Amino acid sequence: MGVYERLGVRRIINADATLTRLGGSVMSREVLEAMEDAAGSFVDMHELQREVGRRLAELTRNEAAYVSTGAAAGIVLATLAAMNRGDLETIARAIETGESPRDEVIVQRVHRIPYDPAIRLAGARIVDVGNRLQTFPWELEAAITPRTAMVFFAAGVHLAAGALGLEEVVEIAHRHGVPVVVDAAAQLPPTENLWRFTRGLGADVAIFSGGKDFHGPQASGLMVGTEAMIAAVAVNGSPYQRLARPMKVGKEEMIGLLTAVERYVEVDWTERARRYEETVERWIAYFGDVSGLTASRVFPNEAGQPTPRCRVAFGPEVGLTGAEAARLLWEGEPGIAVPADGADAISFTPELLGEAEEEVVLERIGALAGVRAGV
Repeated sequence: MGVYERLGVRRIINADATLTRLGGSVMSREVLEAMEDAAGSFVDMHELQREVGRRLAELTRNEAAYVSTGAAAGIVLATLAAMNRGDLETIARAIETGESPRDEVIVQRVHRIPYDPAIRLAGARIVDVGNRLQTFPWELEAAITPRTAMVFFAAGVHLAAGALGLEEVVEIAHRHGVPVVVDAAAQLPPTENLWRFTRGLGADVAIFSGGKDFHGPQASGLMVGTEAMIAAVAVNGSPYQRLARPMKVGKEEMIGLLTAVERYVEVDWTERARRYEETVERWIAYFGDVSGLTASRVFPNEAGQPTPRCRVAFGPEVGLTGAEAARLLWEGEPGIAVPADGADAISFTPELLGEAEEEVVLERIGALAGVRAGV
């Protein structure tokens, strides 16, 4: 009996995405073995973070890197670093009084996301610029004051409409000596994003989730960027007894993430993309003869990643909404996680399914139409 079965917790087939609420991703045997090896010894955690960061910087073509306890913790750390620039007197004053000479973070209104409360957790105040439809360069320029700590940029094509582009944001911010931090938690693939936001477009820090496309530990995040900003991140973080001490990253997560990134940068993304496209084409053909279902390709995925999904729409004769179909799949045995995709459809992804799981998902979706689909 497995650990989940002992607890009475259902195992889920994840046909949705590398979502935190579903446990992120599944780690490889190589990552698990590296974490087990790391767990068997004591080390100097300052030295380990420094050396793991050095190696991660090499792998991702950045000046420096740091391992956080997830991407959201990375936002907190980056905000603290921007507020105090690693100055120990400023850090000490903030610990005692909660005050910082730089406590404003500028965010485009179109980039307000559910994760930006992490900025406030660091003690900063969010300053909106623009509106839900657009931002003008002069609005960003006018918002910068001596209290501005940083500009926060949420990456992804799904958040790009009406927003100032990163290159323009960097140009304006840097003209005033203000760093730019990019939330790129789910912006892998493509692999080149690991250095495009920073070395290519000039951001000071980019933050990625360790538990999504890397298939590393879910409680890990990768921060890459300039030496100055990453050094400021480090002096705010654990094992120092400072404001980010609660966001402690373990030696196991550091080594697990490093191993996952070493594997990741060796993978040919174009070959992965080709396989995903072939899989979605096969799924569309699978549902081609199922009365009441219409399958199609949607692109990009829900996080703006360049990954296709299969969308299955239910005709009036089926009598199901997308939300109802998603609920039925979730409540079945085994439970299958898919998102509703509009009022009358669901979608699912080729990224996370094994061959046996794929067959179960296809059959269960076909059965929703009252027909046993077959090929």
